[in-house]
Amino acid sequence: MKLPAMPLAWLGTVPFLLFALLFLIAPAAFLIVGAFQDSSEHFTLDNIANLFQTSILDAYWISIKVSAASAIGGAAIGFFLAYAAVSRGLPSSVRSTLMTFSGVASNFAGVPLAFAFLATLGRTGLVTTLLVKYAGFNIYSTGFNLLNFWGLVITYLYFQIPLMVLIITPALDGLKREWGEAASILGASRMEYWRYVALPVLWPSLLGTMLLLFANAFGAIATAYALTGSSLNIAPILLYAQIRGDVLHNPNLGYALAFGMIVITGLSNGLYIWLRSRSERWLR
Repeated sequence: MKLPAMPLAWLGTVPFLLFALLFLIAPAAFLIVGAFQDSSEHFTLDNIANLFQTSILDAYWISIKVSAASAIGGAAIGFFLAYAAVSRGLPSSVRSTLMTFSGVASNFAGVPLAFAFLATLGRTGLVTTLLVKYAGFNIYSTGFNLLNFWGLVITYLYFQIPLMVLIITPALDGLKREWGEAASILGASRMEYWRYVALPVLWPSLLGTMLLLFANAFGAIATAYALTGSSLNIAPILLYAQIRGDVLHNPNLGYALAFGMIVITGLSNGLYIWLRSRSERWLR
């Protein structure tokens, strides 16, 4: 029996499928298997049980709070930026400039981003020095510290806000002008239009994008490690210490930590995909 020939269009997906297999599926499978093994590669549940230690639960909780704070802040600021860009009150060049910058800034992270913020808002950073010299105001005298919780959140906002702009702009474009005109004809104010028409339509997109921003921040390690070192006990840094560290060296516990992070980010991404599918039905 002759098998049907594979359509040529599928050949274009081969590089993507290979990339996903080699750099996503295979490493995730390796981590999951390692989470249920001991150092002798025997099956055990001890690694999963150790995730409920106080220090590890605290690390997860701090990571959740940092991710949630940066996701909420990034979603709020990014939404208003995107709305200002797609509204017809600004020149079209503003939108193109914002989208170009967002495409670059959303991928700017890791050690370069940490260095940029240290050079700008560190104790001897440019902005800090200028404020002291010309305004007589030292931001560190107010208790601000770039190397603590809120400093990390502010740093994460640099790539969270542009990512929000990129994702929510198509949803804002999907709001039909006829909906606003119909609401106006029926006597609805601008606030009522947003309350009863626009926000209910955009709500799945907004919530889904916040979940995506949460997952994006939850898995970030390079920026946090370069900025705070080990002073802020978040899950990715603790994971790095377990796998690569000299003191906390327990690779299998590190695999279990990674497995927990996969579960959390997987749930966030799964809810995002579900919410996006709901919003697309309205915005077609």
